[in-house]
Amino acid sequence: MLFGKRKRIVKRILIVEDEPLTAFDNENMLTDAGYQVVATLDTYGDAIETLDEEQVDLILCDVRLNGDRTGIDLAREAKERGIPVLFSTGMAPDNVAELAVACLMKPYTERMLRGALDAVENMLAGRKVRPPKGVLLFPTDPPA
Repeated sequence: MLFGKRKRIVKRILIVEDEPLTAFDNENMLTDAGYQVVATLDTYGDAIETLDEEQVDLILCDVRLNGDRTGIDLAREAKERGIPVLFSTGMAPDNVAELAVACLMKPYTERMLRGALDAVENMLAGRKVRPPKGVLLFPTDPPA
């Protein structure tokens, strides 16, 4: 495709973030960028309920969540379901490469979030990607 836009792999995003202002900003930034935000939640339990009911192409998730369970727990469940996770956090967990396709380090700007999403999209499509500033990428096998 020479001048057209590439078909997106990631269209529907679930935001799971315990900080209300960050969650609000993420929802607005993603909507403005043309993504469909499935839901914006702050607990593991609500996220699992949503995953049971909705199609989700990517989870944008903080490591810390409200309640007893964490974003790490959610990432483990998402991995079992074949849903990629982009962590957005101030401190990446030690095993982040086992759980997520990428990690966007806080604080970040809208431009950095868009760059992270573009990098994840390209990586999931099997294209070679150079990580943008503030983003750690963990290459996976492209979807079949």
